[in-house]
Amino acid sequence: MENTDVDQNGSVTISDVTCLIDYLLSGKWPQAEPHKQTYTVAGVSFTMVTVEGGTFTMGATAEQGTVDPQEDEYPTHEVTLSTFSIGETEVTQELWMAVMSELAEQLGTAAVHNPSQYSSACGYPDDFRRPVESLDYSDVLNFVTAISYLSGLNFRLPTEAEWEFAARGGNLSKGYKYAGSDDIDEVGWYYANVPGEIMTQPVAQKKPNELGLYDMSGNVWEWCQDRYAPYSSEPQVNPVVTVGRSAITRGGSHGDRLGRLRVSGRFTAWLSNSTTGLRLVLSEE
Repeated sequence: MENTDVDQNGSVTISDVTCLIDYLLSGKWPQAEPHKQTYTVAGVSFTMVTVEGGTFTMGATAEQGTVDPQEDEYPTHEVTLSTFSIGETEVTQELWMAVMSELAEQLGTAAVHNPSQYSSACGYPDDFRRPVESLDYSDVLNFVTAISYLSGLNFRLPTEAEWEFAARGGNLSKGYKYAGSDDIDEVGWYYANVPGEIMTQPVAQKKPNELGLYDMSGNVWEWCQDRYAPYSSEPQVNPVVTVGRSAITRGGSHGDRLGRLRVSGRFTAWLSNSTTGLRLVLSEE
């Protein structure tokens, strides 16, 4: 090969030689670790993970089984997505309160309160690391607008296709049923494995998926940008549904059965409850 400096650091090292041997044996170059970037808004830091664009099969693919998938997970179809960044974890109560309080102070409006059921105000410890929840769709859109305004960046909710691609591990996917494993106890909180009372848990306690994303199966459902619509079998590029009566949530929660926590599972909603939160996306455009 003309260039044996695989990692392009200016010299040929044992790491380069190992990569070349792996390539000769497998015919594939090793995948680079996903890029992560930390942002600080209103004094609270959070991490976004880059999901390189790619093409995948969306819907109830074979590893999802034949019993759990619902009718609206079919037909499976090819989706091509551009690169985007997604939150390493769900939005925490700490970030929510910091952003909304900072905006209220700047605008001179009334102090905000934590909407979450599982907060310290309600007697639950570690609330700053628990996902914010009990949010309806308008609450979520208000937060996205607020954090975009304070940061000067264009944050938004993930599209349903982006959410599923990220949960599956993007281009690094190993084809798991849940986000990061076929064993839900490794990666997600649900009613049968939460300790004590069935409630949210602090983020990033379980194993992450292939992209380094935590809690995409279980803990809280996550709002998506799309309205609900049946799937089409036609290939799609960067799809987003803008017309419909209901919004989409993904991922399952601490109160759900296993079938809800699969990467292709879908649920429609509008109103708030203690099982629903959000995860941010930042477009690369």
